[in-house]
Amino acid sequence: MEGGTPAMTSEAAKSTKNDPAWNHNYCADPNNQNAVTCIYHGKETNGGIYRAKLHQIGGDRNAKAYLKCPEDVKKLLKDYMQSKKDAKINYDKLPEHHDLDAFHDLEDDDTEVEELETDSRGHFKRIRDVQKGKAPVKKGKHKRTYGCFYPQKARNCGRASKQGRLKQLKIDEKLDKQRREVAIQYICNMFYHNGIPFNVARSHSFKCAVEAIGQYGPNLKPPSYHEVRVTSLKKEVANMRDMLAEHRALWVKHGCSIMADGWTSTTGQCIVNFLVHSLAGCVFVKSVDASAYSKTGAKVLELLDGFVEYVGEANVVQVVTDNGPNFKLGGKLLETKRPNIYWTPCGAHCIDLMLEDIGKLPLVLKTLRRAMSLTSFIYNRVGLLNLMRRYTGQRNLIRPGKTRLCTCYLTLKSIYKQKANLRAMFSESEWNSSKWKKEAGGKQVEDCMMKPTFWDNAYYILKLMGPLVKTLRLVDNERKPAMGYIYEAMDRAKEAIIKAFNGRDDNDKETFKIIDSRWQDQLHHPLHAAGHYLNPAFFMPIRKLNSIVRSRLDCMLA
Repeated sequence: MEGGTPAMTSEAAKSTKNDPAWNHNYCADPNNQNAVTCIYHGKETNGGIYRAKLHQIGGDRNAKAYLKCPEDVKKLLKDYMQSKKDAKINYDKLPEHHDLDAFHDLEDDDTEVEELETDSRGHFKRIRDVQKGKAPVKKGKHKRTYGCFYPQKARNCGRASKQGRLKQLKIDEKLDKQRREVAIQYICNMFYHNGIPFNVARSHSFKCAVEAIGQYGPNLKPPSYHEVRVTSLKKEVANMRDMLAEHRALWVKHGCSIMADGWTSTTGQCIVNFLVHSLAGCVFVKSVDASAYSKTGAKVLELLDGFVEYVGEANVVQVVTDNGPNFKLGGKLLETKRPNIYWTPCGAHCIDLMLEDIGKLPLVLKTLRRAMSLTSFIYNRVGLLNLMRRYTGQRNLIRPGKTRLCTCYLTLKSIYKQKANLRAMFSESEWNSSKWKKEAGGKQVEDCMMKPTFWDNAYYILKLMGPLVKTLRLVDNERKPAMGYIYEAMDRAKEAIIKAFNGRDDNDKETFKIIDSRWQDQLHHPLHAAGHYLNPAFFMPIRKLNSIVRSRLDCMLA
């Protein structure tokens, strides 16, 4: 070069030998390639060869143009920079594939999980058959696969398992989980804000409603107030009538049982719910305000007889009511008026009355009262309740049951199980130094817990009432009919009581008197004996079943 232009060093030429700008610039200091001097303008730039090109081309707001640079040099450098820019864009772009149109539906929620295996060279390949480089596509819905979008090198960065296989992760799993959490939160907020019982979430109708919403898809308009109150209600009433017609057909074919469930409302009204049980299941038919009917047996007869007429006398096998004196008399009168129909008292109510009568015995009544006093004293004081739970392992003493006597029995059983823990609590210094010990009730409770007689009496009552409580659970269950099991259950209950006291009649004499009185007067009916006789679960010599055989014959001749 002329004008004292130094030649480029070999190192600079080697590092940027493909850039034509070095033919029009040079470095004064070979060790500092950031300081570049233009051979036309003579000015030095500290931004390297790229900055020098911007000055020579011109048009950049951050670089002042060198006006002495020839136009052909400007065009040469500008074309070179554009070619470099285009090459970078093409490098970053995804490779084109002929089968990309098969995977165009990227918004489809179904993500395909492909299994990949390694070949002999360590590359992954699909296990599924691939024809002509195309993954099979299901008709009607496109499946997403992502392996074709990435270079082989990028796909090989995963680590294969011992069998040479790995699974491609579901990309939408996390999104689906988040969407479900949002939807579930809205549903739960509906429960919280409107005071809906949590048990509704277990109902079959709730699950069907959620499933129907999901099948409909997005943009489902919720039902209006009028639709809920009028339109849909009328449709459901019509559906219930159709269902009742199906039940009626089975009433005629196989017979049914009428159940009259009486209860008293908060306003003092006597309400009787009429239900019909058959092979089709139990169905509620109607509810009657029986305030004017429930006082005398004749009025109860009028009420029951009217519903028998509605169902059809030929279709009714038995009428089941509670053991109240008025319903008992009304049931007897109904049997007299309609000999082909049996009146049967509620078995669960009858056994509960047995427990009520046993609970009135002096020893039983005294022990149960002491147990209830203990629970009342503890549960009415938060600090003492927390202290008790520390000793019992966070277990409660009160155990609710379906009836009052069942609750008393279960609570006494819970107290007896915690005998050692309760006595330890009342012996510790924390109780002795507390304010509760100084109260009159506290002294009585402590004295009761420390006396062996209370625990002996509790053990006696548990042995006495336990078999009857088990029988009550059997009769009051909703899983299977108990008609064929009541007879045997009562016999086993009495045998268990005798065995508990080693056959000593002095302990259970009064109890058997109560049980036999309720059993013979109310619960012992021909239908129970016939059900026992026909139950394949029980077999015994016929000579022991004279009364049962007679009851079966009574049912057949009725």
